[in-house]
Amino acid sequence: MQNKRRFLWQALLMTGVSMLLRSVGVSAQVIIASRIGAEAVGVSSLISGVGGFAITLALSGIQLGCTRLVSEGLGKQDAPFIHRTLQCAIAHALVFGLFSCLMLFFGAPLIGRFWLRDLRTLPSLRIMAVTLPFISLASCLSGYFVAVRRVYKSAGIQVLEEILRIGCTLFLLNRMASHGLESALLALALSSAIADIFSGCALFWLYRDDRRRHFSIPAANATLPTYRSVGRKLLAITLPVAIAAYARSGLITLEHMLIPLGLQRFGHSHSDSLASYGTVHSMALPVVLFPGALLGAFAGLLIPEITEAHVRDEHTRIRYMMGRVFSLTLLYAIGVSGIMIAFSYELGTTLYDSREAAEYIRLLAPLIPIMYLDSATDAMLKGMGEQVYSMKVNIIDASISVLSVWLLIPSFGVMGYIITIYVTELLNAALSIVRLLNISHLRPMIMRWVATPLLSVVAATSLTRLLYVLIPASLAPVGHRGAIVVLVVFSVLLYGLFSVLLGAVRQEQIRWIGSFFMGK
Repeated sequence: MQNKRRFLWQALLMTGVSMLLRSVGVSAQVIIASRIGAEAVGVSSLISGVGGFAITLALSGIQLGCTRLVSEGLGKQDAPFIHRTLQCAIAHALVFGLFSCLMLFFGAPLIGRFWLRDLRTLPSLRIMAVTLPFISLASCLSGYFVAVRRVYKSAGIQVLEEILRIGCTLFLLNRMASHGLESALLALALSSAIADIFSGCALFWLYRDDRRRHFSIPAANATLPTYRSVGRKLLAITLPVAIAAYARSGLITLEHMLIPLGLQRFGHSHSDSLASYGTVHSMALPVVLFPGALLGAFAGLLIPEITEAHVRDEHTRIRYMMGRVFSLTLLYAIGVSGIMIAFSYELGTTLYDSREAAEYIRLLAPLIPIMYLDSATDAMLKGMGEQVYSMKVNIIDASISVLSVWLLIPSFGVMGYIITIYVTELLNAALSIVRLLNISHLRPMIMRWVATPLLSVVAATSLTRLLYVLIPASLAPVGHRGAIVVLVVFSVLLYGLFSVLLGAVRQEQIRWIGSFFMGK
């Protein structure tokens, strides 16, 4: 029961932090888009695509590797193994971080000229390069805090990092955005650099203090595993993840470069192509993915829980956890999807004052259950040691995505990109879910997990819309934005009510959730 409560409080903490960071991030994106325009947002997204590949190279799977090996050491109560693991993990992070830094810094001119085809991106790329060792170190140490179940430490640094990032962004944009697009991009890059360097240094300081308190340095005559043996175990976890991440990130970077080019072949100008790309990728998608922060925190904490159960061969416990994750993820995701479809127009026009963004939100919202469930499934597969399989799926996913973008966008424009997202998300989720069900022998309950929540959300949103049409004057005092909040909250309450009445949420589940708090 103590472990159960500890997992709950950590999950609630991480959920609160994730929701806070996503809220701040989306709000900041709205402000940034209004300050620098859709074209600059599109160029910034292209830089982020290249930076994403550099960050992937710097991380090289170190967070998962550190989490899994430290969790394994805790499961076996092997302090010397944990000590050696941490030494190898930090060395891994710094080596790959420095290598990625040098690659991006000296390769920036070629990337700006031939890949991005915009030399205004050069200063931003070089500033980003300097931060890569700090990002890699921070990822490694975050994995350590997840494994030892003290995520509140890394969570606190994440909050401070985001506050610093947003504060610097607004401060620098006020002084630099008026000097042109290049200065605006430079302001965004400098803000991120300051926040990333702070995060890496702060987490390292917290890690040293935590290790001194909880893991004393072994005595000189203590028998420690060799660097070679622990390094091999670490690389056996990180390399498959890293190879998949390299391939997938490289293909995604190529995909993001092909999108504006494809839109130009469809008939858009260079400026309009960047604007359309920015609207989908940096405006609509963040809104669709925003509620996923609630599940992302739980997914990350599942890895050490499932790893320890897997090491101890607790198959019944693993199936129990997986069944809970599937049912609760779908219950939440289907509700979010239905409400976002019903109020997509209001969300798009309220957040961005853009009907185009509203339309893209409506088109992408039906994918929410697939996206969220795929994320949770991926975490459970990694906890079961199936990172090699995940590597193969991710490479297939990214390859099909690039091919679809190249073939569809010149013929269908932005709709070709929407179709690509659907194809790849559905394929990735199907392959991952089938694999997890096969190795866990879990039996899915389609009616309870899918059909009943779907019926509940349709009933809830339809009734809310009907009431809004019949009595619109009742919401006039709260204004347009207040009306949206009232409608969404009312839909959520109705969804919860219908879910209980129709059996999507059962008394046994309520008792299970209550046991976290009541201790019984």
